[in-house]
Amino acid sequence: MYALYEDAGKFHAGRVMSEADSSMQIELDSGKRVKVKAANVLLKFDKPQPAELIAEAHTLARDIDLDLAWEFASDQEFGFADLARDYFDAHAGIAQQAAALFKLFEAPHYFRRLGKGNFKKAPEETVKAALLGIERKKMLLAQIEAWAGELAAGSCPTPVREQLYKILFKPDKNGPEYKAVVEAAKRSQKPPLDLLTAAGAIDSPYQFHWKRFLFEHFPKGTGFPALDAPAIKEALPLAPVRAFSIDDSQTTEIDDALSVQGLGSGTAVFGVHIAAPGLAIAPDSPVDKVARDRLSTVYMPGHKLTMLPDEVVQVYTLMAGRDCPAVSLYVTLNEDTLEVTGSETRLDRVPIAANLRHDQLDSVITEATLTGAAPADYEFAAELAFAHRLARHLKAGREVVRGKPENFNRPDYNFRLVGRTEGEPRGDEQVNITTRARGSALDLIVAEAMILANSTWGGWIAEHGVPGIYRSQASMAPGVKVRMGTKPAPHAGMGVAQYTWATSPLRRYVDLVNQWQIIACARHGRTAALAAPFKPKDTALFAIISGFEAAYSAYNGFQSAIERYWTLKYLAQEHITELDAAVMKDGLVRADTLPLVFRALGAEALPRNARVRVRITGTDLLTLDLHANVIARIDDPTTEADDAPELEDPADEAGDSAGPLALAIDMQDADAEDSAPAPAQAP
Repeated sequence: MYALYEDAGKFHAGRVMSEADSSMQIELDSGKRVKVKAANVLLKFDKPQPAELIAEAHTLARDIDLDLAWEFASDQEFGFADLARDYFDAHAGIAQQAAALFKLFEAPHYFRRLGKGNFKKAPEETVKAALLGIERKKMLLAQIEAWAGELAAGSCPTPVREQLYKILFKPDKNGPEYKAVVEAAKRSQKPPLDLLTAAGAIDSPYQFHWKRFLFEHFPKGTGFPALDAPAIKEALPLAPVRAFSIDDSQTTEIDDALSVQGLGSGTAVFGVHIAAPGLAIAPDSPVDKVARDRLSTVYMPGHKLTMLPDEVVQVYTLMAGRDCPAVSLYVTLNEDTLEVTGSETRLDRVPIAANLRHDQLDSVITEATLTGAAPADYEFAAELAFAHRLARHLKAGREVVRGKPENFNRPDYNFRLVGRTEGEPRGDEQVNITTRARGSALDLIVAEAMILANSTWGGWIAEHGVPGIYRSQASMAPGVKVRMGTKPAPHAGMGVAQYTWATSPLRRYVDLVNQWQIIACARHGRTAALAAPFKPKDTALFAIISGFEAAYSAYNGFQSAIERYWTLKYLAQEHITELDAAVMKDGLVRADTLPLVFRALGAEALPRNARVRVRITGTDLLTLDLHANVIARIDDPTTEADDAPELEDPADEAGDSAGPLALAIDMQDADAEDSAPAPAQAP
């Protein structure tokens, strides 16, 4: 005797070796013996052979019309043998009964399984819905097949093109577009990115990088909602100063200005004046929500995405010819010794006498003119000379705390796209890359002034019991990172006891947050902790820090990537095939005259700082890869290797990421050894 049974959704048949009340021992054709529960045995038969029965039953099952079977089936619970007798004939044999069982079992949308070979037909509405679903699935599979065929043949279907960045970076693995790409990649034996590139899905390498960034960080677009910049209604005293800012000509978000009073009297007052949007923009207001959503301005060659709309920025920016509301730090010093005798923070209106542009004045205002070694025939000559003397004094003091001098001798690189007018770059413009030496006289003045303000305010709000957002670094040992927190702590890289970011409130959200806290201290003094928007241990501050760090890192990463794109374009544009470079480590080299760090074959065994000439063998604008190999060593091979770690690079933790001058503002605020080109000048 033979038996047919079900096990885990599959049907088997074999010879019955023994039978008990609750189980059977069955031998399969393979010789394997299995113990089967009696409840799982659905048919017993003497002939045909088990294999013949299953083969014949499957053949008969394929011809069963499910719609007809559903019509014949009883509305009550029924067994498969009952359906076989209704569908075939009253004397349906074993093979026909098995065929009915198989067909019923594989059609749950028509018949619900009740166990022990019993079923109940599904309601008509359920069947219709299921059939529609099956039909849609068939059509979808056919569509996936068609799209995969197009992709493999080198053509990109429109739906796949529209889902390109989602497919590549945040895929819905059940989506038909994604499945089509996977299937086409298997057929063509190509990685998905290569497949899509060959199929014309990517308009250009530049658009690929740009749209990927927008997809990941600006999925709702880059536009701003309609916003009105709230007015500063507070009656502020007019400061008795003539202030001046120092920025690049392209800068529109002018956050800071300087002033000097009392020259010749023996006591000088050095003023650092910061634009004061915090006097008008309130936490959780519409403008604040926009700023908190973006967290920072995004810079790239030829374009930028500002943290705030331009019409809002222009209300608070320190524009020449206006009396601008500001948060001002006044530091009183002995004019001769530069000893600080006091400091005061005021909320006032500051007359901005001039917006100086360093790219126009670097060749005019020099170390020589500021120190008296050459004639100084320009506006604010005396104030700038004092500010420069003070900056050198402050820098020397920080270097004593740091334990070693600052030594940043690599240039900054400025990118200019020729012929770009309004809107986003296309990616095919001609690019000019120029250099500007770091640590120019004007850079030094602004950098030290901002460090002075940020460190002073950091200590001042802490004295008032008001929390802020601080940056700290426990030591300058390799691998010790700069961290953000809500309590003051030393910043070893900067050489200061504490350090905030509070000098760029139009460009960075943490600066705006800190400005609110500073304003509370200026208004309320010792009771500021009660009035400040953020209280000690406020979880909102930690959320802001977390969000800002993620966004700022992503924005800087994109800036570095898109600058690398333009640098690779520049190589092709200028037909550059060889570069001189310095060896770093692990086969990496740094180009002497371009912001490029790349791997060069043959550099792996060379000592750090060895000088080499490399030949460029290829570039890929999509992956931003540069392929090169060392063709000669151009320094003295017998020179002892300098394996000391490089000093931290200010470009890694730039205060504003808005160009060389802004980069210098946070001159020492670096995480670790630099292995990437410095951020470029903002548009």
